[in-house]
Amino acid sequence: MIHSLDPAPSAQAAMLDGATPLTQLGVIRVEGEDAAAFLHGQLTQDFSLLGLSEARLAAFCSAKGRMLASFVGFKRAHDDILLVCNRDLLAPTLKRLSMFVLRAKARLSDASENFQVFGLAGGGVPAALPTAVWSQWRDGQVSVVRLPAAPGAVRALWVAPVGAAAPTATALAEPLWQWLEVQSGVAMLSQPVVESFVPQMLNYESVGGVNFKKGCYPGQEVVARSQFRGTLKRRAYVVHAEGALVAGQDVFSEGDPDQPCGTVVEVAPHPVQGFDAIVSLQTSAAAAGGLRAGSVSGPHLTLLPLPYSLLEDI
Repeated sequence: MIHSLDPAPSAQAAMLDGATPLTQLGVIRVEGEDAAAFLHGQLTQDFSLLGLSEARLAAFCSAKGRMLASFVGFKRAHDDILLVCNRDLLAPTLKRLSMFVLRAKARLSDASENFQVFGLAGGGVPAALPTAVWSQWRDGQVSVVRLPAAPGAVRALWVAPVGAAAPTATALAEPLWQWLEVQSGVAMLSQPVVESFVPQMLNYESVGGVNFKKGCYPGQEVVARSQFRGTLKRRAYVVHAEGALVAGQDVFSEGDPDQPCGTVVEVAPHPVQGFDAIVSLQTSAAAAGGLRAGSVSGPHLTLLPLPYSLLEDI
């Protein structure tokens, strides 16, 4: 998906290649013989069967099924699991998760100062990394997780202890990484949109973020009911706007200016002009068009194709 504002393909390929430190991300470490079982009972994905060559996209939900945080989680060892999330959610998420440990043999800690996290794109992604999304490749203490691709660029998450040699790839501008995040259509939760969505409102069931066969977790009944009792009425979309957008901003439809029909979830400046974003919208409003950010006189939003199929459409 290279729309009219994008650079020529050859220039884009060179631009979207390399590595960048992701200082906006933090790390929760879960250690102990019950680490996987504990997370299995708290998050939307299956951690009991998580292997050392895999990773998981997962959400932590309230009892009402609303997302409190989202993670990329993977094992460094059978009793050592890392959860990578936005730093602005780490402290409250760690506090809330810790409340549920009770007698489980699991220790939770903020390990953000002990690990470095990089984003890899294009030629910066190791050739040895399996091609399956959410696979993990280990090189000593280094973990590399295959992320969903953005149109025009493969992507990966690189995590290693502080002191390990940083990736040797060329430097990738951090705003370009954020743009690739948006272009992938897979939103990671941040503070402005906490408790705004059940996972399906961000397409998590279609991108590997929800397992409907696992046991109970907070909000599980709401999440399951949203999936199996009627058509999903709100979905995530990728959009372009000429004006500035911010996470948490309301989206309005010109056909119904009195109440918002959606929310801006994640934003990045477009490499050439304007802004791209992931927005969660009522499906009826997306079909009707005439979308504006902030108010009915705000920036016009142009819907872009999603880079993946929705589960209900497969």
